[in-house]
Amino acid sequence: MFKFHSIYSYFHSIYRFLPFIQIDMAKRTVSLPLLLLVVYGVYSAQLCRLLSQPALPLLSAERDINIGAIFSIHISALLKMHPFTSKPEPTTCASFSLREFKFAQTLIFAIEEINNSTQLLPGVSLGYKIYDSCGSIAQAIFSGMALMNGYEETLSETSCSRPPAVNAIVGESNSSPTIAMASVAGPFSLPVISHFATCACLSNRKRFASFFRTIPSDYYQSRALAQLVKHFGWTWVGTVRSRSDYGNNGIAAFEEAAKQVGICIEYSETILRTDPQEQFLKTLEVIKKGTAKVVLAFVALRDFFPLVNVIVQHNITGIQWVGSESWITSRTIAETKEYSFLSGAVGFAIANAKLVGLREFLVNVHPDQEPNNELLKEFWETAFHCSFRISSNGGCTGSEKLAELQNEYTDVSELRIANKVYTAVYAIAHTLHNILKDFKSSTNSSKVERPTPQKVLEYMRDVRFTVKTSEEIFFDASGDPVARYDLVNWQPAGNVGLQFKHVGVYDSSLPSEKHLQVNQENVLWAGNSGQLPVSVCSETCPPGTRKAVQKGRPVCCYDCIPCAEGEISNGTDSSNCFPCDLEYWSNENKDRCVLKMVEFLSYTEIMGMVLCIFSFIGVLLTAMVSFLFYLHKETPIVRANNSELSFLLLFSLSLCFLCSLTFIGRPTEWSCMLRHTAFGITFVLCISCVLGKTIVVLMAFRATLPGSNFMKWFGPLQQRLSVVSLTLIQVIICVIWLTISPPFPYMNLSYYREKIILECNLGSALGFWAVLGYTGLLSILCFVLAFLARKLPDNFNEAKFITFSMLIFCAVWLTFIPAYVSSPGKFTVAVEIFAILASSFGLLFCIFAPKCYIILLKPEKNTKKQMMGKSSTKAL
Repeated sequence: MFKFHSIYSYFHSIYRFLPFIQIDMAKRTVSLPLLLLVVYGVYSAQLCRLLSQPALPLLSAERDINIGAIFSIHISALLKMHPFTSKPEPTTCASFSLREFKFAQTLIFAIEEINNSTQLLPGVSLGYKIYDSCGSIAQAIFSGMALMNGYEETLSETSCSRPPAVNAIVGESNSSPTIAMASVAGPFSLPVISHFATCACLSNRKRFASFFRTIPSDYYQSRALAQLVKHFGWTWVGTVRSRSDYGNNGIAAFEEAAKQVGICIEYSETILRTDPQEQFLKTLEVIKKGTAKVVLAFVALRDFFPLVNVIVQHNITGIQWVGSESWITSRTIAETKEYSFLSGAVGFAIANAKLVGLREFLVNVHPDQEPNNELLKEFWETAFHCSFRISSNGGCTGSEKLAELQNEYTDVSELRIANKVYTAVYAIAHTLHNILKDFKSSTNSSKVERPTPQKVLEYMRDVRFTVKTSEEIFFDASGDPVARYDLVNWQPAGNVGLQFKHVGVYDSSLPSEKHLQVNQENVLWAGNSGQLPVSVCSETCPPGTRKAVQKGRPVCCYDCIPCAEGEISNGTDSSNCFPCDLEYWSNENKDRCVLKMVEFLSYTEIMGMVLCIFSFIGVLLTAMVSFLFYLHKETPIVRANNSELSFLLLFSLSLCFLCSLTFIGRPTEWSCMLRHTAFGITFVLCISCVLGKTIVVLMAFRATLPGSNFMKWFGPLQQRLSVVSLTLIQVIICVIWLTISPPFPYMNLSYYREKIILECNLGSALGFWAVLGYTGLLSILCFVLAFLARKLPDNFNEAKFITFSMLIFCAVWLTFIPAYVSSPGKFTVAVEIFAILASSFGLLFCIFAPKCYIILLKPEKNTKKQMMGKSSTKAL
């Protein structure tokens, strides 16, 4: 490892190369290893004497322990063309910065305050050495080298063994120079603590092992900005950034955080204060053509000035600006009336603070305090716009009073960054205090010894203290403090331009859901409007729709597609539609799941009413026939073919008509079991009666033949037993069915997606088809026997009508099977009821209508003689 003073001599030996280094640093193409390589080349030639003049601090006061500081007191360094024929002149700096000079004076104020304290570093006085980097990376490195090595021109044997000139360095105000300076100081374990370098890259402990800062990292600011943009519903934004470490890393972190919360970036432009006018015009054109109404400017203050000047020239308004902490609290911009288009701008600023006694200290600065200090004279000339070189009008007299000025230097209402300088000094002081305290307790010595940089670095990692503003200061493992920001809003302030309105906070130490707190009622938007601007690529998709990303465009640009049937989205900008549960269906707007309509054949609907009416008509007709037969029960036509079977048949037909009613209404456990068993048993009873009558017809015909005794084998008792036996078989089938696997109510969710079919599940399909099959078997047997008896004499003509009735019965139930299988929902039940009613009416009309006709309209034929006569005629 190189010794400090040796390094210093090497650096001055190659001072003639600095013009090239400065130019290349502006382009950021020369790395530190190349510089060290050149240094090493000179090392062999020069060891102990500087070839150029040492760099001297602009402000200094050497005491027991010294603190170094580097500020960009001048904004830029003038580039010179060197002829390489003589030693290059020292770098000339231009554009005095009142803000940076204020930072330097705040550092001196903090040091003087500590020296006057009896609690902190008692008996030890702090000194300072303040350098100007002129906004140049090379000059920042050069100043850092000078702070590490001192500025003696001839090196002695002890030069390389003594501690560095300072114990810590405060600075720089910009990220890029700080990165270069921290890279140089890091290998020597010299702590660098910055008040305004926010680049997230500086949190890399492998690259910057000795770096600390009192301002939060841009990692937190970028995430805070992403949360802020999301909070206001802006999903389509443009970005402008400085072409530097500050801007590049800040926007990179913002883009990463924005992507996580669904924010899209329409364009990302880069600017630098040294860019030609054409570059700023190009950026302006992109902003004008963009559809984003919100522009995030992650820009260093000095880079922002050229951009806003171009915007003023082209009168661009209506943009909602979101700013980074670099410029969002700049009074120079806010109080310039031409920049009123920035009204409504929002952004995060470092929390403000009040430093008691600072203003008095600032206004007491005077060139007479150090007559030979040119910096103080330049400050005075800049503050009062005068010159010490002019004795007439426009000349500085020294009698001017800073207390009467209102400018960026004397204003102490916005001490956001100055407070971080103040805090940095106190962090170093508390670190030194802890070191000396431990040293005294371990050695029992009152002698003050300057600590080594390694010791300062070690103790600074664990330093923890509370400043006068009641803020607790400590550093995490990356050297960063807790991220706390004020959310500020630029609002009109009458004739003084714009003012900063505090409208919220961001605190990373709170739970994630409480990081950002915004008082939105107090926010004034772009154009001094109270209406929140809308900046989206596509309008919000309402509930009931989903987003479909437009091909080739960012995810924030999408079409709104209605949800499919049975799916909903109950929020805006939903990426997906979600299917409803099985028992639910989407409503008309597709934003809520509602219970599916339950469908079953109801008494209240037209089809149910019609079927009920026909069922009651059937019962009524059956009752009328029964009544008619009862009145004429002694007549031959009623007594013929067993009147008992006729009345039993009429009774079973009434049950058949009535059992159809069990199929109507909401299926329940009992109704499901009743409907199928009642249907099976009543129909078997009915067919058994018809079958008995058919057999009676056949037996009666056989009994008229000579020597026949068939009727004694199928008399009334045998007829009753046949009906009971045949019906009992069906009863047994039904009992077995109900015992093993009975029908039950079932919600059919598969047939229709949008509604539920409430039906009776058969339980055992085998049981159902066994009941139906047995009924069909008896029907076919009855049909065959009736068909065989169709040509019997006229007085036994009932066989023809039984044949017709059985033909209708079989036709109905044969067509029922395919219709039953293919009919959906409640129509399945309707088909079954129709088959029951149709077959019942067929039996009623075909068997009993001819007899009723004779009883009512042809009573003369309802005589035994008439019937016997016809029989004799036919027999002949």
